[in-house]
Amino acid sequence: MQPLPAMNPPASAPSSVDTLRAAPPGWRETCRLIAEDYRAHDSDPWRQGVWAMVIYRLGRWRYGVRPAWLRKPLSFVYRVLKTMVQVMTGIDLPCEATVGRRLRIEHFGHIIVSGDTVLGDDVVIRQGVTLGLRRRDEPGAPVIGHGVDIGAGAVVLGPVSVGDGATIGANAVVLCDVPARALAVGVPAVIKERAAGRATIGG
Repeated sequence: MQPLPAMNPPASAPSSVDTLRAAPPGWRETCRLIAEDYRAHDSDPWRQGVWAMVIYRLGRWRYGVRPAWLRKPLSFVYRVLKTMVQVMTGIDLPCEATVGRRLRIEHFGHIIVSGDTVLGDDVVIRQGVTLGLRRRDEPGAPVIGHGVDIGAGAVVLGPVSVGDGATIGANAVVLCDVPARALAVGVPAVIKERAAGRATIGG
């Protein structure tokens, strides 16, 4: 079994994410997480985001299965199901990523999440979103806080932190930290502080 990745969360990282990072969830907790994900998708079993989240949660759960001989066939089944869901939905969400509660995938297709990425609770992502490394030889992936809304086609790359309640606009390319409750738009991202009403170029 490969060890779970160690990552540095932002100061506002949700406690549920810390729990998920510390140890794989047990079976009962996995079922509770899946139930929350299902409700986050309006309790619609035909939403492709539900399929991706079920396979993701099962992939995380298998890390804690003992003994190793029992975990190996489960890992094989996980990889087959993940590949099927990835081909059918265009959602690449590896179990190595750390995802909090109630992730909502509004629309499917061309969604890529790096295995080093951290997503907080109540995050919303849409089609065409990429969360990952800036370069293959440069470590560090995004850490996304609570309640972040990520628009269609947005790209967040490298070791950046996106604060709680922030919004990433459609097609934005974010290469810098985004404060809590701020808005990031444009290429490269322009960070707009909603309280101050001023913008600075990010990059």
